[in-house]
Amino acid sequence: MSPTIRDAATFEVFRNAVSGLADEMAITILRTAHSQIVASSMDFSAALCDARGRIIAQANTCPVHLGSIPDAMEAVFAEFRDTFQDGDIYLLNDPDLGGMHLPDIFAIAPIFTNSQLVGFAVTVVNHADVGGWAAGSMAVQSTNIFAEGIQIPPSRLVDASVTNQTFYDLILRNVREPEMLRGDLESQLAACHAGSKGIRELVTRYGIDEFDHLVDELLDYSELLVRNALDGAPDGEYSFEDAIDDDGLGSGPIPFRVKITIADSDITFDFTGSSPQVASALNATASFTRSASYASLQGALGSDIPANSGFYRPFTFIIPEASILNGRRPAARGARGLVAYRIIDTVLGALATAFPDRVPAAGDGGPNSVAVGVTEPNGTSVVLWDILCGSWGATPTGDGNDAISPLGANLANTPIEELEQSGHLRIDGYGYLPDTGGAGQFRGGLSTFRDMTLLYDNTTIQIRSDRRTSQPYGLNGGGSGASSANVLNLGASNEELLPSKPHRAVGAGDRHRQVTAGGGGYGDPLTRDLQLVLGDVLDGKITPEGALRDYGVVLDDARTAVLVDETRSERTSRTR
Repeated sequence: MSPTIRDAATFEVFRNAVSGLADEMAITILRTAHSQIVASSMDFSAALCDARGRIIAQANTCPVHLGSIPDAMEAVFAEFRDTFQDGDIYLLNDPDLGGMHLPDIFAIAPIFTNSQLVGFAVTVVNHADVGGWAAGSMAVQSTNIFAEGIQIPPSRLVDASVTNQTFYDLILRNVREPEMLRGDLESQLAACHAGSKGIRELVTRYGIDEFDHLVDELLDYSELLVRNALDGAPDGEYSFEDAIDDDGLGSGPIPFRVKITIADSDITFDFTGSSPQVASALNATASFTRSASYASLQGALGSDIPANSGFYRPFTFIIPEASILNGRRPAARGARGLVAYRIIDTVLGALATAFPDRVPAAGDGGPNSVAVGVTEPNGTSVVLWDILCGSWGATPTGDGNDAISPLGANLANTPIEELEQSGHLRIDGYGYLPDTGGAGQFRGGLSTFRDMTLLYDNTTIQIRSDRRTSQPYGLNGGGSGASSANVLNLGASNEELLPSKPHRAVGAGDRHRQVTAGGGGYGDPLTRDLQLVLGDVLDGKITPEGALRDYGVVLDDARTAVLVDETRSERTSRTR
């Protein structure tokens, strides 16, 4: 199959123009945002839609945001369909009305040319705090949405270029750092302005009829590329199961199950059998579940398919209601990020059979996040976010990448300088831990760690991590990645192994170490190239003891060379 394109040159210029315009929106946010979680860790997204609300281009930003935009657009259309005006800006964050979780605020701007609606500019930013009982508004221990912060249904913030200041002030009054939120929200509006300007220029260049035709071609093009890729996979059903360790309130493992059916060029995701919604804030929305599934398939296909509404057409979903994948109000949703990462691991585990040469072993299970909340003596609130990405699982052709954002996030680790500049904490250590990548013919990526000393009393830490007990899986005989960890006051007389999702008070002098899980391995460890094992030892990625234990590799006394005959004998003895 191949897309029917009336004018290939014009189409390619248009495709790159709208894609570049979406990236321009993202760069605008990156350059103007105020908070570290946005400007440094890049927890935001941007996209462009046509006049019908269909996504036509999205920036190279956070994948698990972008597939949720159709639901946000549907909610805005339901509320304001006949009243859109030039100069309007709409906000929403309510998970039951188009949002995902409360910190993710959508800003949506209709775009007009000569009084005709031609599209929408959309931004999504994970704000550092939107109120609620815990600093950062993402405490796992929240048991209903009313504890998590301010809820914004689809609402008009700017009416024909006139800001509703009362509404704006109401939002700012309900957050811990109002000027931080104001700065990040203004960056969203600036990005919407850049996207709107670019779309108007494209409409002027091509004319509205040709613009609409090119949009239709672009969406059809994405659909056909996805269907061509699915045509290359064997038809059948592919199932997999994974888990989140616990809900942060004392539960046991939380199961995730998927059955993926590929029939010709259609694909169905059936999540029946996954956990009911939980008591804590780990619940997701159906839109978020779909979004993570889109990201999984796009990662497995590994090809340059424009991610727009055409990409979504071959998909059908079965997502149980009142489940962790589709929580029912008033379920808390603040920590739902872990759900996306586990959906991705579960979906990729199923797709590994359909696309055996493309799917990696499981990675770290999602970046750790540590929200540090400080109340200064004068009552001022400060919220700091330490985002720490781990590593990827090994692939069928190579070792897992170390210290990189997982597929669904596209985030960056928070720079040490940004964390320290406020004077509320100090970073004492940051690096890799040896022997933590899953063993295999190709090794999983290593665990990363960060050591932090708190410098203020009246401080809290809220930690979201996982893969403590449900370790990242290996594939095709590869070993699991190492477990994650959170340790308070490592090496001191009051050392304490914390749960994976705690919220607790800490004070000046307390030290916290966070460790991400390691990536799973791929293939039989006893087939790993001897020089690769030696190189890992020399690089400090595995220890000499780990080389023998996990790979059957014997080193000389200086630990700088492989004893080939002894290694052959060791490996042979293990395969008998």
